[in-house]
Amino acid sequence: MENIPLPEKLRPKTLNSFVGQKHLVGKNGVVRKLLINQSTNHSFPSLIFWGPPGSGKTTLARIIAKVMKRPYFEFSAVDTSIKEISKILKSDQLISPVVVIDEIHRFNKAQQAKLLPYVERGDITLIGATTENPSFEVISPLMSRSRVLVLEQLTSKELATIIKRGEKYLKVKLSKDTRNFLIEASNGDARVALLVLEIAFQLTRSSTLSLSDIEQALQRRQLGFDKKGEEYYNVISAYIKSLRASNVDAALYYLARMVEAGQDPLYIARRMVVFASEDIGMANPNALLMANEV
Repeated sequence: MENIPLPEKLRPKTLNSFVGQKHLVGKNGVVRKLLINQSTNHSFPSLIFWGPPGSGKTTLARIIAKVMKRPYFEFSAVDTSIKEISKILKSDQLISPVVVIDEIHRFNKAQQAKLLPYVERGDITLIGATTENPSFEVISPLMSRSRVLVLEQLTSKELATIIKRGEKYLKVKLSKDTRNFLIEASNGDARVALLVLEIAFQLTRSSTLSLSDIEQALQRRQLGFDKKGEEYYNVISAYIKSLRASNVDAALYYLARMVEAGQDPLYIARRMVVFASEDIGMANPNALLMANEV
């Protein structure tokens, strides 16, 4: 049990202990209402959870399965084949199991299509989790048979609640400034916040963790910049729009985010050449010369 990471140890088991996503799990939340109705009409729709890392997608899926008291299977599209999933689902012993597929966008169209018969017949309740926009990554037939629920990035207040739970479990204390630094550096990711807290404790074995302890455990801040994902294009778009608006500070900020996150410098240089050619053009011919010198 000692090797279990802190985020797993503190993973909420009930809706009432779940932090964040009030629009889903609050008093009038969609998920809470669906579970209440399910207890009487015994029906529950397939869902696709779309949200950033560490926002509670997998946790919420597990809570749903627990409340419904159905057989539960969890797969990752990264290391599981549809053939493996189908083999389990064809068992006559299973009654409407809850099937959670993490990173469902990693399945190609053909693989996703093989899930359709099970979802359409109601043989399973599918809960797919993805960090990517399902409109682009999940096939339309599967989308039309499911309900997409958006999980929002955790707020600073919600992250503080989660971090305090970690402090209590580890029996450590963070100052307000140190906790605020960890909140900011985690970029809304509860998993990152708890892992950094745990590593800092393992490095120091102290009952009080300082800002420098957290910095040492963190090494670098968590940046929202996924390779070829939606946030990837969001940051690039924001960079170009900042250049168009002649907002120097904003352009430097988004440039720094790309560089710090490991973006290929040649790609950034190419975007600057395109910007100089298409957006500035003949208004200042020297702009293209300067961009080519980068």
